[in-house]
Amino acid sequence: MQIIRSASEFFAARRALPESLALVPTMGALHGGHLALVAEGRRRADCVAATIFVNPLQFGPGEDLARYPRQEERDLELLAEQGCDLVWLPTAADLFPPGFSTQVSIAGVSERWEGAARPGHFTGVALVVAKLLIAATPQIAIFGEKDWQQLMVIRRMARDLGLPVEIAGFPTVRDPDGLALSSRNAYLSPSERANAVALPASLDQARRRIAAGTPVADALGEARAVLASAGFAPIDYFALVVADTLEPLDEPAGPMRLITAASIGTTRLIDNIGAVSD
Repeated sequence: MQIIRSASEFFAARRALPESLALVPTMGALHGGHLALVAEGRRRADCVAATIFVNPLQFGPGEDLARYPRQEERDLELLAEQGCDLVWLPTAADLFPPGFSTQVSIAGVSERWEGAARPGHFTGVALVVAKLLIAATPQIAIFGEKDWQQLMVIRRMARDLGLPVEIAGFPTVRDPDGLALSSRNAYLSPSERANAVALPASLDQARRRIAAGTPVADALGEARAVLASAGFAPIDYFALVVADTLEPLDEPAGPMRLITAASIGTTRLIDNIGAVSD
């Protein structure tokens, strides 16, 4: 496995790789969900490259940039064990050289939910992902579906810019009790971790209630009550949305997603599950 730390070295290394490349962008602190993306990349392309970059542009004031988990040595070991061909660890200077002034803003799909709760977040995500895609020229880039809105934002960005890459989603990887794997799970105390399972449970309950004919507003209210009773506060949102546009739904209609973000203790967690109307 090649380990690259500068943009010039990366461009040279990329030219030596097969054209069929899968890219897995990460912020490090890798877990089984990230490794599943690498495995999917190996299945779908001749070689796999991963990136590790804690992107300061997607963290807002007061968020956890300074304490975000960093475990570079362990991350590289895990990627090597998974058969990753190349890892690029770009610096901020590589991606944002002096005088850099460009932004990438995606209207519509980025504006609600995470976009409203974390102003500027998706602008930071889209800029860095666009730069990585342009630099790596992959045939496919793979992202976890746990960050569903992010996946939809990146798909829209790639389509609108005409980037010749498939943006693929991979199903959320979960612990046996249902909690979605996340680097931020490391922040949870033992009691918070035990209660955090209410997040996926509330989504599943809402999906079943809506499928059984419960009015959407009632099902969402019941799910919020489940979260509140488990100690989640604040609950930033719990919504039924159109799967690709993230527009809110008052009634089931077509491909849908139930999405939520809520904090337990000092840890903010997000999750989502799919739903389809009859």
